[in-house]
Amino acid sequence: MQHLIQELVVALLVPGCGAYAAWRLLPGSAQRSVTVGLLKLPHLPGRLGAALRALAAPASGGCGGCENAPAVSALRAAGCGLRAEQPITLHPRRRG
Repeated sequence: MQHLIQELVVALLVPGCGAYAAWRLLPGSAQRSVTVGLLKLPHLPGRLGAALRALAAPASGGCGGCENAPAVSALRAAGCGLRAEQPITLHPRRRG
């Protein structure tokens, strides 16, 4: 009986891990295409459908990497010391 349960757990974990790894390695455009295809399936549960709709939305570039991002603007307005230019200090390696 224990051997059967172990086989069942492995049979569920291995394909699940493979699917997760494949999903993470897919480019964003391919992920959106897959989610749009999954959204066409009938009778999706509410939470799953909402999560898929969020994934299928086009990328808006809201990573916070630009100066106009809301998070950066809020930090700058709060006076957190963000500067557009920050010096870079290079330390040479000592040989010997």
